[in-house]
Amino acid sequence: MNIEETKIAIIGLGMLGGSYAQGLHKAGMCVIGIDIDPEAIQYAKERRWIEEGGNNPSLIEDCDIVISALYPQAFVDWVCRYQQHFKSGAILSDVTGVKRKVISEINAVLRPDVEFIACHPMAGREYKGIAYADPSQFTQANFLIVSTENNTGHAIETAREIATLLKFRTISLIDPEEHDRIIGFVSQLCHVIAVSLMNISDDPKLVDYTGDSFRDLTRIADINEDLWPELFIYNKDNLMKEIDQLICQLEQMHHLISDEDIEGMKEKMITATIRRRRFNQRQDHPDS
Repeated sequence: MNIEETKIAIIGLGMLGGSYAQGLHKAGMCVIGIDIDPEAIQYAKERRWIEEGGNNPSLIEDCDIVISALYPQAFVDWVCRYQQHFKSGAILSDVTGVKRKVISEINAVLRPDVEFIACHPMAGREYKGIAYADPSQFTQANFLIVSTENNTGHAIETAREIATLLKFRTISLIDPEEHDRIIGFVSQLCHVIAVSLMNISDDPKLVDYTGDSFRDLTRIADINEDLWPELFIYNKDNLMKEIDQLICQLEQMHHLISDEDIEGMKEKMITATIRRRRFNQRQDHPDS
């Protein structure tokens, strides 16, 4: 990809879309921004993250790459309504957190001269809006290219180059089924746990009593209530299996504590410690 000759559009300039715009601008790309919020467009223009911007889909007509930072259903709806504006031969991508249904629905309606390569930047914050955009969050984050047998090597390589320009820590290739299965565990279940913990107690004194463990476990409970229910439903089958597994583990711990089974609890904790240390080692040395 020739950076100087490639024009890229970002659809949706929220926290993540804004971070993409800022990071790709810093990398030397010509970035176009599309958003229904004129204040988001103005914010990006003032900081020169985008060359042009507005709510007119015709702005993408000469763009080589179009990346949607919309919610899943909004993304599908946007493509259905405005795909006539895609340049022939353009690459379409996304940042959505679920893939099987999105890929199926997009490919069912997308023009044959435009290719969709699904991607998932494993980054984000608990805040909404372009004011919180910051591409530095990508430097310690993973980037997943979710390809199918219909994707060309050109589209996969384009996705890889975008991730490299944004300075993601690791870039992996994964299929849609495996992606949604893993995301159900490492992301969605974690949000379910955090929300559930915060719904247990409304004690106003919690802040005076808690330590890092509670703060760490519940950070992501400050959640986007418009986005996450949609993600949960799109991946309902996988997420429900993970919740069942969690319930099983909680029931086991409940019985061990009730029976004062110290050895049983120790065994659980040793297994958890081993797995966490293995995770830490792989995180600190991703190429090992």
